[in-house]
Amino acid sequence: MTSPVSMTVNGKAVTATVEPRTLLVQYLREHLGLTGTHVGCDTSQCGACVVHLDGKSIKSCTILAVQAAGGTVTTIEGLAKGSELHPMQAAFREHHGLQCGFCTPGMVMSAVDLAQRKSDLSEHEVREWLEGNICRCTGYHNIVKAIQAGAAAMGSAKA
Repeated sequence: MTSPVSMTVNGKAVTATVEPRTLLVQYLREHLGLTGTHVGCDTSQCGACVVHLDGKSIKSCTILAVQAAGGTVTTIEGLAKGSELHPMQAAFREHHGLQCGFCTPGMVMSAVDLAQRKSDLSEHEVREWLEGNICRCTGYHNIVKAIQAGAAAMGSAKA
């Protein structure tokens, strides 16, 4: 048995027919070809699959595609405007907030949600927010600095 699923992903209306048990991360990667959203642990521990659903960060391995039907999803591919990086993406690049890059899409998506809530972030606030995002390459120092810089840039862009 399959079900049609329609939603808006990165500003475009999309529809696909999926099995009811299809996770949102599978829908994005396998049906839409948006492979920037990663599957890292299969247990919702690592945060590599974070996307925005209706403006809030979620782990896309914890929700079924049918549960997101009618919603608005933004993935890492939807942040940049053409060749212009989103301020958070630019901050990650400038502050060396990535190494292998596997966790980076989820980190960036989580960070954008945090920065939309508050632009002047302490190191403690950033580290606390990132508890559900695991990076196996770094000590998080540059990631924290990148998020603080990205949040400041996002805050100044709003003004």
